[in-house]
Amino acid sequence: MHVDIKKKQAGIKSIEKGLEESRARRHLRIILCGCFYYSGLIGLICWWKQLLEPRLLILNYHEATGGDLRRHLLYLRKYYRIEPLVTALESFYKQPRQSKKSRDQRIPLVMTFDDGYYDNYTHGLALAKELCVPLTIFLIPGYIENGHRFWWNEAKSIDRFVQLPMVAFEGHKYHLDQPVERAALLKLIDTRVRYAATVGEREQFLEMVHQTLGIPAACPEEQVHLPVTWEEVQKMEASGWISFGAHTMHHPFLGYLTHVDEVVSEVVEGREALQQKLGHPVVTFAYPGGQPEQIGAYGQHAARQAGFDWALTTIQGVNRCDTDPLMLRRIEVNLSDHWLVMAAKTSGLLGFFLRLRQLPRAFLKTLKEKKKADHYVDFGTCSD
Repeated sequence: MHVDIKKKQAGIKSIEKGLEESRARRHLRIILCGCFYYSGLIGLICWWKQLLEPRLLILNYHEATGGDLRRHLLYLRKYYRIEPLVTALESFYKQPRQSKKSRDQRIPLVMTFDDGYYDNYTHGLALAKELCVPLTIFLIPGYIENGHRFWWNEAKSIDRFVQLPMVAFEGHKYHLDQPVERAALLKLIDTRVRYAATVGEREQFLEMVHQTLGIPAACPEEQVHLPVTWEEVQKMEASGWISFGAHTMHHPFLGYLTHVDEVVSEVVEGREALQQKLGHPVVTFAYPGGQPEQIGAYGQHAARQAGFDWALTTIQGVNRCDTDPLMLRRIEVNLSDHWLVMAAKTSGLLGFFLRLRQLPRAFLKTLKEKKKADHYVDFGTCSD
């Protein structure tokens, strides 16, 4: 018993230490980005980039609450030309270049929100209308229809709602009053759903989890983190400020699915369901996860088969005229980021600085490997 208490206290101290270090890094980053902004460096970079080859920035958000979206939008609409996704892409790829004197000189930028959270409707729509900023939301019809919490939020909800002191799960007992064991169970559940070989396997596992832990597939207390309804989708589109793209039928990571047929059907059926509800063609798609490993070998093929004109990844970067329309880059933005951090990210200055900071470490690593290689060469020479 005494050992268990010590383990619990050690786990709590470890978590607290990690939180303190995270807060310190966050504050230092805000100070650094503040220096970038108030020195005029960010503004100078934005002006300089306008003189280079045409480029299109696409920002990637998810939820509309949990940070200061208003402040983000106020900054972005001042320094960038915010456009609806399809309008921006058609202008960028298809339309002839207009005279610089006859068009807005600012770099075009698109605001995208993945998944279709309820707060996109309650908060995002209100801000879009108030500030006259167009948003594009990528929807998952399967979740809209069943109203369940998104699978990637399962671990978070379990941590919040499950009060059991101990649970037997897949032949192992987890003492949930101990932080280490509680974290181990949550990690197990998240790993199983994240890397599921089929959507059916994932849903079957989640049903077992809900029954074992005694929680429903959705709770009223977490409505802000649940998907929107079709009625809310219709209201958002009717506003004229919100447009929609597809995000598969059930949001599996396509690269982890075992069968190619399921990869294609997830993308095709997601588009068809969305078009049926909206009553018009849907030409944009966002890959779930969006990284090369999660897109997989057949994700791009599936997007092409489904008939999409454009597909968005979460690969960090800016789009240029030669960017593959089915592998568009985005800049990941966390809504909890201070607007100064977001400004530095969007300008590319923060990423440049972070890469620059890694150079000494990379140089020392290379030097160490070279010395090690030279040592083996010398050793081989001596032995001869």
